[in-house]
Amino acid sequence: MFKNILLWVVIGLTLMTAFQGFNTNFGSTNTVEYSTFINDLKENRLKSVNFKNNDEVITVTKSNGSEYQTVMPIYDRDLLNDLLNKNITVVGEPAERRGLLSQILISWFPMLLLIGFWVFYMRQMQGGGRGGAMSFGKSKAKMIAPDQIKTTFADVAGCDEAKEEVAEVVDFLRDPSKFQKLGGRIPKGILMVGPPGTGKTLLAKAIAGEAKVPFFTMAGSDFVEMFVGVGASRVRDLFDQAKKNAPCIIFIDEIDAVGRKRGGAGFSGGHDEREQTLNQMLVEMDGFEGSEGIIIIAATNRADVLDNALTRPGRFDRQVMVGLPDVKGREQILKVHMRKVPLAPDVDPMIIARGTPGYSGAELANLVNEAALFSARANQRVVTMNDFEKAKDKINMGPERRSMIMTDEQKISTAYHEAGHAIVGYLMPEHDPVHKVTIIPRGRALGVTFFLPEGDKISISQKQLEGKLASTYGGRLAEELIYGKENISTGASSDIQVASNIARRMVTEWGFSENLGPILYKEEEGFGAPKVVSEATAKLIDEEVRKIVERNYERAKQVLIDNMDILHAMKDALMKYETIDMPQIKNLMERKPVGEPAGWNDSSDNTPPSSSDEKPSETKVDDTFSEAEPTDKNVGTVSDSEADVK
Repeated sequence: MFKNILLWVVIGLTLMTAFQGFNTNFGSTNTVEYSTFINDLKENRLKSVNFKNNDEVITVTKSNGSEYQTVMPIYDRDLLNDLLNKNITVVGEPAERRGLLSQILISWFPMLLLIGFWVFYMRQMQGGGRGGAMSFGKSKAKMIAPDQIKTTFADVAGCDEAKEEVAEVVDFLRDPSKFQKLGGRIPKGILMVGPPGTGKTLLAKAIAGEAKVPFFTMAGSDFVEMFVGVGASRVRDLFDQAKKNAPCIIFIDEIDAVGRKRGGAGFSGGHDEREQTLNQMLVEMDGFEGSEGIIIIAATNRADVLDNALTRPGRFDRQVMVGLPDVKGREQILKVHMRKVPLAPDVDPMIIARGTPGYSGAELANLVNEAALFSARANQRVVTMNDFEKAKDKINMGPERRSMIMTDEQKISTAYHEAGHAIVGYLMPEHDPVHKVTIIPRGRALGVTFFLPEGDKISISQKQLEGKLASTYGGRLAEELIYGKENISTGASSDIQVASNIARRMVTEWGFSENLGPILYKEEEGFGAPKVVSEATAKLIDEEVRKIVERNYERAKQVLIDNMDILHAMKDALMKYETIDMPQIKNLMERKPVGEPAGWNDSSDNTPPSSSDEKPSETKVDDTFSEAEPTDKNVGTVSDSEADVK
């Protein structure tokens, strides 16, 4: 807008300069003082004088034929008589007559310029250009033409069930008669629900790409402004545009920003504007005026806060769950993102997928990108499995901190601690296999033990949970057996927190206590929440939690006592190599000689390889047991916080 105004100002100044040039009466003739003209008149050196009507400029021709001009400062009534008395030829020439248009341009140009500027400014304010300060009621939706959408179902992986749910929409947009002749009606709205990064927006775009129809996209927060009535106006404008381009798809991302439940505490006072916007959206989706040929797709990860009128049949008829991918889905997603990456022959997407439970599609895309960056830093031509290992370790635990200074005593203590985790975890029944142990600091952790799950876990049994408890205490017990109780470090504080959380949930949520039974004892959270557990029950809960912890603490202690030679041997291997992988761990547990870890000889500077220089892959790192249900994420890492170590 500022550039347009500046252009008009330049044009105006140019025209004004040109018109001033048109009014200039001075030509190439010389101009002299009026006193010189009077002297020439007295000395009889003039031949003729040329006057223009209503003009003070005089053109003088001398007797020798030369010409000059002069300006009469004041009106001289005796000048004409003096010229005639001296027989000087006097010529009267009328002033040049301009046309009506020229007179209007010259006389009214400044006013016309101001009027033009005012009209231009008002058009910009009203949204006549690319939007302006007065275009509040216009929809901010971006329309993507069918030929601009290159995304198809082939670009969407890891959510086969969701693709099947929305495939009907594509068939309807391509051939509506197939459904209409049987009396069928396509859902007016599809609500995609799922965690962030699972591909809800990508799936909606793929629907438009498959159906070859216009695609309107808008965020839920774009509807509401500080001005009353703007949101409802934008909803009307959005549906008006959609009706002109039907059949089409409207995609509203994060619809919970405008579709929250009405009448609650969040809709008092200043939130009336959001409620009006929601009301208008409800009318447009299923009111007296139909919206045939318009498919509305919305995405949210908070379906529980949406208004019931918005999610009823006739508006959002169908809810499609786009959840975190399983191991097969992760493999498919990795293959999609690996298309543009040159891969080494040793890269196996399935192994990487096994080691990334709980990853979303966006996180897997980031994993592939990080692996490509590692390969580029090493000046490689292809991305290797080692690069993917480095990328996972960086994402899970942060970059390596080889510059961190640790004393030999701290390294030995950390090595015993991690060896304790690994040995107990290896020998516990139904425990995830130990994949890697490292004492290289990463992030806040001084050492990490990785457990590789054999597959996605739908649920966790009591035996598996107790095995997890035992392996979690393995690090603290190793320090206790080596250094004595009085010399145990604070490095096990996070382990204690994890184990205590697991044991308490086993008693209060999952019904794994014989004395308390399968009853939910979880207290209500929040200030002023009612107390639902009596003091006697709370005491019994504490006793049951303590029993579970002590039982598995003693199990882990006995395992380490019986395998003390393996504990020392694993400590020595960690001090030498800093990172040991699955084959080395297996040899140690079988009391066989320990070889070098994978990638040990690949280090150009003969320094110990990073904890990621191994074969694939481990579960997503989490220092604490998931607060969600145990089916949400697999816990397979034991790490020790820097702040908690010594």
